[in-house]
Amino acid sequence: MAVNSYETMLVFSVANGEENVQALVEKFKALVEEHGTLESVDEWGSRKLAYPINDEPDGYYALYNYTAGPEFPAELERIAKITEGVLRSLVVRKA
Repeated sequence: MAVNSYETMLVFSVANGEENVQALVEKFKALVEEHGTLESVDEWGSRKLAYPINDEPDGYYALYNYTAGPEFPAELERIAKITEGVLRSLVVRKA
């Protein structure tokens, strides 16, 4: 099975409080560990967004570096889209 390196940036809503943000960070960390090998989670913390998303001026940034099979990133993106509290997600395959 082919394994690739990926980088996923998730922007979480800070409107529901710090505990909710940490729960989401852990949820996606566990999801990546379940389907691949997590190399690092780089939490950038709360930052001002370039433009408001859903009327929210701030977001909590978390960057996940991992290796996984080619089918997992699409599934991660799908889960991020339907998860309450995720403002944006971006998955990039590293060369």
